[in-house]
Amino acid sequence: MAKKSITKRWIFNNLGVVVLVLLVFDMAFIYAIHKYYYSSAKQYLISKLNAVTSVLSIHAQDTSANFSAEMRNMLESFNEKDKIELMAINSKGRVVLTSSGFSPDEQTLMTDYEDDISTAKDGYVGRLPGGEKILSVSVPVSSMSSEYSAVRMVTSLTAIDNTIKTYIILMTSACLAIIFIILSAGLYFAGSIVRPIRQISSIARKFAMGDFSVRIENQSSDEIGDLCTAINHMADELSNAEAMKNEFISSVSHELRTPLTAIKGWAETLMLDSEHNPDTMKKGVGVIVNETERLSQMVEELLDFSRMQSGHFTLQNANMDILAELGDAVLIYSDKARRENIQIIYDEPEMLPFVFGDKNRIRQVFINIIDNAIKYSSAGDTVTINASESDGNVVVRVTDTGCGIKESDLAKVKTKFYKANHTRRGSGIGLAVADEIIAMHGGSMDITSPGEGKGTAVTIKLPAKK
Repeated sequence: MAKKSITKRWIFNNLGVVVLVLLVFDMAFIYAIHKYYYSSAKQYLISKLNAVTSVLSIHAQDTSANFSAEMRNMLESFNEKDKIELMAINSKGRVVLTSSGFSPDEQTLMTDYEDDISTAKDGYVGRLPGGEKILSVSVPVSSMSSEYSAVRMVTSLTAIDNTIKTYIILMTSACLAIIFIILSAGLYFAGSIVRPIRQISSIARKFAMGDFSVRIENQSSDEIGDLCTAINHMADELSNAEAMKNEFISSVSHELRTPLTAIKGWAETLMLDSEHNPDTMKKGVGVIVNETERLSQMVEELLDFSRMQSGHFTLQNANMDILAELGDAVLIYSDKARRENIQIIYDEPEMLPFVFGDKNRIRQVFINIIDNAIKYSSAGDTVTINASESDGNVVVRVTDTGCGIKESDLAKVKTKFYKANHTRRGSGIGLAVADEIIAMHGGSMDITSPGEGKGTAVTIKLPAKK
């Protein structure tokens, strides 16, 4: 299918309408100017002819006057003979007297005479045998004299036609100038739209190929400029997402390699330990179990993230005791915190309302948050956990005195693949998964930090079962 450009569509649609309107206007103007000049000329002849017939009527009523002599005298003394020719027509329809002194051939009939009389002074427009265009008007005078049937005035239309042609040329030139101006302005306007769109199309193809290094040059402050800004912003976000994805792949590869290396190393050690030293065996198996658990947790995070991205992440909701799940999560990390010399303070209330949700997923969130609190803390730090009820919500707050988060990173820590601190282990998707799980339960998860080195607080709110 042939591609239709915006410029061509504009030319055929908008400019076509403008040309049609101007053509109609030009034709109407030509008709009006033609009608005006011809009507004015005819009215002028009629007024002059009426003046002549008025004088002839006076002579016809004077019985002592010679009507034929008066007719001849009037034609000879006609003062506008340079522009108009006055003629006397006899009863046979032939011109017998003219103001110019020139009479047509007696055999030549004045066919326009009959037309003038029959159309009641509407006038006759025609051409002489020589080709000159004329306008004639005739008035009957047979009631004044039996010798003459009518008087007739004839004028050339050459000057009038030249004037009309001048106006037509001027009007047509003005219409063509208007079309040229509209065409030029329209092409410039269409070009101001088409050029950025072509640039956007070209750069979008580069984005599709994974090249986010180019940006659209924005030279306007209108909607096109807003579009360019939006696409450049999209490119920045895609570039950041691509960088975070690459960093995530690198981080996950490193996170997977570390436990695999430890498992492989201790497995080889145990295989080579022919004496099966109990301490070595116990330590090796402990490392393998811990690293396997760490791998399992990472794989679960990756699977959960994949399910969320594909829309297959589901919840098995039921009434649940939030304290039981929180207590299990605290218990899981108590030994680990003790080994790393990190104190866990759990302020457990006696009772909290039930929550309608998936207990396994909620426990997964608590495990993730407590794991992060320990992960980003150092020996001697404290992790404080408390739970309460507030405004119809169950509120769980996990606070640590660890490394904290920079203010510039706070808004991004829940973004997938993002890691605020690259010195600590982790895939960068745990908080994103946790935030999605809490959101699916109709709750919220807020992360705050006074700054680097000042700890972090995570507040989870879940609607209580009514």
